[in-house]
Amino acid sequence: MKDGETRSFRFEDGTFLVVVLIVTLLFGWLISSYFGAILWGLVAAILFEPATQRLAERMGGRKGLAAALVLLMILALIVMPALLLGSSLVQEAATLYDRIRSGQIDIPGMLSQLRNALPSGIRRFIDRQGLSDFESVRRMLGSGVASGLQDIASRALVVGQGALSFLAALGVMLYLTFFLLKDGRRYGNMVRTALPLRSDTRDRLIDHFVVVVRATMKGTVVVAVVQGLLGGVIFWLLGIEGALLWGTLMGFLSLLPAVGTGIIWVPVAIYLLVTGAYVKGAIMIFCGVFIIGLVDNLLRPILVGRDTRMPDFVVLIATLSGLELFGLTGFIVGPVIAALFIAVWNMAIEQRAAATVGDTAE
Repeated sequence: MKDGETRSFRFEDGTFLVVVLIVTLLFGWLISSYFGAILWGLVAAILFEPATQRLAERMGGRKGLAAALVLLMILALIVMPALLLGSSLVQEAATLYDRIRSGQIDIPGMLSQLRNALPSGIRRFIDRQGLSDFESVRRMLGSGVASGLQDIASRALVVGQGALSFLAALGVMLYLTFFLLKDGRRYGNMVRTALPLRSDTRDRLIDHFVVVVRATMKGTVVVAVVQGLLGGVIFWLLGIEGALLWGTLMGFLSLLPAVGTGIIWVPVAIYLLVTGAYVKGAIMIFCGVFIIGLVDNLLRPILVGRDTRMPDFVVLIATLSGLELFGLTGFIVGPVIAALFIAVWNMAIEQRAAATVGDTAE
């Protein structure tokens, strides 16, 4: 009788786990359309939770008021500037394209000037390859710029037409952020209790997840903002067209370790040098190497910390893969998944080593 009861209990327990899994998957499917908003809300809560706790302590434990004040700070310092930057970026990209199409920015002349500054052997090679037809090159570049700007315009149109959906997603993000800032620790403890893992393994994984999210945001976003801002200011001071556009692109490309911002400023520096603007070219190289480049080398280790550092090739592959699969949110999802992958395998190695030592001792 007892055996039958045990078998019945085990069967029912397994069935319940299946039900839990199915319901969880259904809930995940239900909220999948707001995946980006939920992710950003979770990230914002993880990032600003320590500040909320300190503010709540100073306000006599009023967590709701502290969370509301932090949320207002996020709106004022992050959300609104990001929306204004996006609007200005679309306008500048459209203006730049109009100037190229109308001939105010003479691409064939710039290319001809660049060709004339090259050694004769390279010029002959360019002529043999048929690359000296700068009008064709201009049309090709114009077509490429047009398609890129059409993509930007179409995305802006989608945002405009789907303003209600965008506002709904923004509202979900802010709403979730508020409640996670207010009661995040309680929800975190519920997740810890529900996870079917040993307590030490569970705690290490969750703690590592939180550390990696904070480190990724601080080490990536802060560096991107600083490098993009510096790049835009330098381009503006040197009189280069579209400084806001190039600075923003440098900020996004700084997500890629090692090569990032150089994709923008190195070709510009080369063009300035070969066209006779030696002072501007030298200034661009100096600023690119010793100002923009050093920001990454100086700030990232401080913000990320040595314990969460990953090899650059892992960060590069994870970031590119994340952006490909998840869009803009991929620059967080990719490195976090990679960091958890490394952490899980390190824990498995440690457990295997401990088991081996135990067997040897016996």
